[in-house]
Amino acid sequence: MSDPQQLIFWGVIASPFQLKVQALANHANVPWQRWPDQATLRQAFTTFRRLQSAQKSASVKKYTGRDAELDEYPAVPYYSFDGSSFYYDSSALAEHLDSLATTPTPLLPASPQLDFVCHLIDEAFDEFGLYMVHHNRWVTSAATNQMGRMTSREFRKLLPPGVRRIMAKRLPHRQVRRCPYLFSVAPAGLDLGVSPQLTPPSREGFPPTHQLLDNAWRQYLAAMENILQQQPFLLGHQFTLADASAYGQLSMNLVDGRAAELIEELAPLTFRWLCNIRDGRQAGSDGKLTLNSDLAPLMAAISETFVPLMQQNDAAYRSLSQKRDLTPFNEEAFDRGESLYDGVLQGHPFRAVVKTFQVAVWRDLCEVWKALSSEDRAALEKLFPGLHDGNFSL
Repeated sequence: MSDPQQLIFWGVIASPFQLKVQALANHANVPWQRWPDQATLRQAFTTFRRLQSAQKSASVKKYTGRDAELDEYPAVPYYSFDGSSFYYDSSALAEHLDSLATTPTPLLPASPQLDFVCHLIDEAFDEFGLYMVHHNRWVTSAATNQMGRMTSREFRKLLPPGVRRIMAKRLPHRQVRRCPYLFSVAPAGLDLGVSPQLTPPSREGFPPTHQLLDNAWRQYLAAMENILQQQPFLLGHQFTLADASAYGQLSMNLVDGRAAELIEELAPLTFRWLCNIRDGRQAGSDGKLTLNSDLAPLMAAISETFVPLMQQNDAAYRSLSQKRDLTPFNEEAFDRGESLYDGVLQGHPFRAVVKTFQVAVWRDLCEVWKALSSEDRAALEKLFPGLHDGNFSL
């Protein structure tokens, strides 16, 4: 590529992480294209082969390198500055872009307190937020989402004749079957008025979680509304990684029909904020980053959902790792009914599989908390009671 600051994203618009990296690049004023959709036929095939080779040789990189051994390597979307060397991890892209000094304001705050809260919001939306928005796509919007058709169209340059139609049909069936892995477990006998293949499943021995996810999503939306009534971004008057993550997850549902209608109904300010970022109309600001009480409802939601989920997942990982040398985790283990643990969130019981990438996320966050001065930790705990040493101790 002639411009070393041009970004190639290999991903699809239906992905919340793809939306997140696009928002990061837009803020950094780095031009980008989303491939294979926006590539030429030759570019699509050449890059696809290079990416396959990089995957096989384990040369897809993570910019930060932290805890990469616990990741589900590698994870889409991928990004590249030259079409040959590939990176993954949407949060690491923020650090990568800040290092290039192209951003009008840093995506990661310099203040230790703000930096911790920024990372906390980012990871909460990436991990627990992902569950809520996938639930909205396949449950709330079971009869209205177009994910299969959209994705097959984006891969049209790589698909032989006739395969695009097959992909458009089979991809939703696959994603619906994955709902319990993504924390959305249906009650027995669920009827959404769609075909059995598009009806999210229950799973024997797994408590239903639909009500938990519905309630939590509304709690997060109300918290977003509370913030956006007072300031243009989550941490004040500058766009940060926290905004990109919240945008990526929540805006995923803007293409899902019924879920988009509910966002506009329940959180009109948030709906407009999402649409403005999507359409490039979100104006920047010369104001400062701040931590104030307007953020308290979001911190409470995160402290009641994401934090205990990460704690319980980490505890289960530690317990299982001590019992066996070779323990499968993540989706492979889930499909085999292994490495499962039982927990509770907001009074709702759940059963989940241990996820090593969430172990990495949690340990990184705890290290960031531990690195704060005692004065910074005390100030955060005073402002947000859910943030304290007991919650971030390994």
